[in-house]
Amino acid sequence: MLVVKNLNTYYGNIHALKGVNLEVKQGEIVTLIGSNGAGKSTTLGTITGLLKATSGEVWFKEENITKTPPSQIVKKGISLSPEGREVFPALTVEENLKLGAFTRNDKKTINETYDRVYELFPRLFERKKQLAGTLSGGEQQMLAIGRALMSEPQLLLLDEPSLGLAPNLVLLIFDLIVSINKQGTTVLLVEQNANMALSIAHRGYVLETGKVTMSDDAKILCCNEMVKKAYLGNI
Repeated sequence: MLVVKNLNTYYGNIHALKGVNLEVKQGEIVTLIGSNGAGKSTTLGTITGLLKATSGEVWFKEENITKTPPSQIVKKGISLSPEGREVFPALTVEENLKLGAFTRNDKKTINETYDRVYELFPRLFERKKQLAGTLSGGEQQMLAIGRALMSEPQLLLLDEPSLGLAPNLVLLIFDLIVSINKQGTTVLLVEQNANMALSIAHRGYVLETGKVTMSDDAKILCCNEMVKKAYLGNI
């Protein structure tokens, strides 16, 4: 479904991605783990067109989308739930969700997606008229993921969904990611909580200073001594 080939991206003079290669197959949860500054968010930003690749290619469903504008990438079926949630605080929950459907015109199918999001996140339904800025951190994360789902993506990109959340909410969010995947949405998950990410993923990639240094089935990565020492607390 998604193939990233030899991707190089710069922030000014900083060479942030150095020949990144990865693949996400339809129906998978694939996780990208690594420490702060490894290039995880840059990878998602480049896939979605928010950042421009210096060289390399991004292919989605056998189409080269490397130079495609972000709004068109959403229309093609890729949606991002960004790091830090980035909800619109002065808008209601319902208005935030509506913005997620900006590429769609069919009111009937949009309403069906509202129903799906509210079924996944009952708390959002309870607070749909509430301003997003007044929600808790966990509720804002639900809203960010729900907003990304409003475009009916085939591939959902999640950037640090557990960041800043209490442990019980982390478990809830990861359970919801599994539910979203089981409903047919492919997921590429960027996450510092490597334990949780690998526990729900089918496959994983380890990113270090802009390079993929390891990739394998998630269960195998969990047992890898180098991964355990660097990212899993040596468990």
